[in-house]
Amino acid sequence: MARSQNGEAIRPARRTRAERGRLRVLLARSKKAGDLHTWRRAKAVLGYLHGGRVIEIAEQLEVTRGSVNRWLQWFDAQGTEGLKPRKAPGPQPRLSPEQLNELTTIIEAGPQNAGYATGVWTGPMIGDLIQRRYRVRYHNHYIPPLLHKLGFSVQRPRKRLARADRERQEYWLRTTFPRVKKKLQPVTA
Repeated sequence: MARSQNGEAIRPARRTRAERGRLRVLLARSKKAGDLHTWRRAKAVLGYLHGGRVIEIAEQLEVTRGSVNRWLQWFDAQGTEGLKPRKAPGPQPRLSPEQLNELTTIIEAGPQNAGYATGVWTGPMIGDLIQRRYRVRYHNHYIPPLLHKLGFSVQRPRKRLARADRERQEYWLRTTFPRVKKKLQPVTA
């Protein structure tokens, strides 16, 4: 791509009075909302349209020349909409909405109906189910967010000893532990 001459980074169709007015409105709204990123972008483009040089605008706004040039490209391509922040779309979902609905139905029916011996779902079991049924592999760390997206809550059991004496545990927590805790000395480096 050829380098543009000074003042030519934005085509004439974007240099209209109406576009400058939209830029001023965007500048005022972003300042009022406290949106520094959009304010800086609008300020840079408006400064460029008023004859400022990219290097001077970058120094004034304390950003790189590359950032200013990128903002000018965004404005040239999309107008003021190109300067507004957008959430990144992220990767494509691995399962279609129909597959997610089917998965929800399977999970609600229980693991035994899906061919598992136990009566309680676990994350690795759901990952295995997804891999066997849809040929898509999810890491175990991504199963809880997927379940949350489907409307399920992840339940984690409390670990307790089967033969634990409750009275002795409560006595230890109320009496012994506070005494031991008081005796602990801070570790100095």
